[in-house]
Amino acid sequence: MFMKAALVLSSLAALAAAETHSVTVGGTNASGGVALVFDPLFVNAVVGDIVEFTFRQKNHSVVQTSFASVCHPLLGEDHEPVFESEFYPVAADATEFPTYQYEVTDDSRPLWFYCSQTSHCGKGMVFSINCPADGPNSLAAFTEAALAFGAEEAANQAASSSWAATATPDVYGGQTYAPVWHPTVTETVTLGEEVWTTTYESYANSPDATPDAAEGNVYTVEVGANGALTYSPPFLAAAPRDKIQFKFLTKNHTVTQSSFGNPCRKLEFTSTTGQVGFDSGFVPGDAASPPVYEITVNDTAPIWVYCRQGNHCGAGMVFSINADETSDRNNEAFVALAQTINGTGAPAPSTTGETSDNAAFASASVFGGVATLILIGLGSAFAMIL
Repeated sequence: MFMKAALVLSSLAALAAAETHSVTVGGTNASGGVALVFDPLFVNAVVGDIVEFTFRQKNHSVVQTSFASVCHPLLGEDHEPVFESEFYPVAADATEFPTYQYEVTDDSRPLWFYCSQTSHCGKGMVFSINCPADGPNSLAAFTEAALAFGAEEAANQAASSSWAATATPDVYGGQTYAPVWHPTVTETVTLGEEVWTTTYESYANSPDATPDAAEGNVYTVEVGANGALTYSPPFLAAAPRDKIQFKFLTKNHTVTQSSFGNPCRKLEFTSTTGQVGFDSGFVPGDAASPPVYEITVNDTAPIWVYCRQGNHCGAGMVFSINADETSDRNNEAFVALAQTINGTGAPAPSTTGETSDNAAFASASVFGGVATLILIGLGSAFAMIL
């Protein structure tokens, strides 16, 4: 009984020691304009403390990020943001303000946050917990990185608008799609103690070129789960160095790279730049011991995939990596295009004179992924119309 009472008192003491830090998000400045700022800019806190964000005028959010990938959400092991509030729109004449809390669970290193409203992070709307006063990991250095990101983002938007004014829209399956601007970018990437130079195609809303980990994340995609003509999940976002493992569960399918404008054609038949793309070949599924086909992502550009078994693609069996889900070339549009162009089961057209669309370049140099055929437990792969 005495020990139980002591534990209760100890827990109460710990709760009493926890501190709540108040932070204002947004609001108005002295001249009445929008204040893109967290106030204060940082707090020092220990494990158990609460940071309470109070949202003021306009529409803001609070999202945890990392120093290496400023202005991009920090992802957990489930590949979801580890901390992300919703957007809180607040009217100019509001007298009551919503709040959102963050509990500090790690005080051994600086924690970084930003507002994910369009362009706000790039204008310096960032916040930190336990940041150093100076040095390469200081709040000033983090803010500078955010501003640099914003400057690059603004330059890209200006260049994109200028390019789009004269670019010709694409027409696929009788549908018109806005042209896509995708300049090639070469930059130095720093991740912990590793530094390297990477070249990639920059697309709107594509993932940051800095991977979450040097060895990359591993994603699993089920092929033909429960006998359905599907990839599950049907799309995902992946950074360079990430690996995608396709597990073949039932029937006989392929994982074959194509392009947005030609969903059900191998990339090698439609590319005008000599791209070949990856292709698993036909793989009979085994739910008990699924064969695995793995690709490594080397770019942030969209990667388009289909199953070339029978008319599976025409039935909507397609998959995408890093598609811009806010655009008219999202995964849903890719599925619809596959069904529109190939849904009748018509034979594939001649490859003579075909051209590729500008979204087909999954990677500037290695076709969007270096395909590594693992095929665990597979005896032989052969084509079988199912």
